[in-house]
Amino acid sequence: MSVEDSLIEYPSDFPIKIMGTTHPEFVEIIGAVVLLHAPDFDLACMEIRPSSGGNYTSVTCTVRATSREQLDNLYRALTGHPMVKLVL
Repeated sequence: MSVEDSLIEYPSDFPIKIMGTTHPEFVEIIGAVVLLHAPDFDLACMEIRPSSGGNYTSVTCTVRATSREQLDNLYRALTGHPMVKLVL
């Protein structure tokens, strides 16, 4: 798929859900990774939800996506992070 074939119009608000094992620094670390790729992201807008058993935490970050390359780089950084189990 080429950039011209993208189904997303840029710039666009794009939600990304990140899940990982509950850890005291998980939310802070995820916020730092997101900020590296979306410097205008507002950390106060992170939606944080613990799992029913408390073993996992999900964080939803809605970033202002400016390009497919930006999103691809962000997804790679998140999925490659050892604390992250799943990125949607």
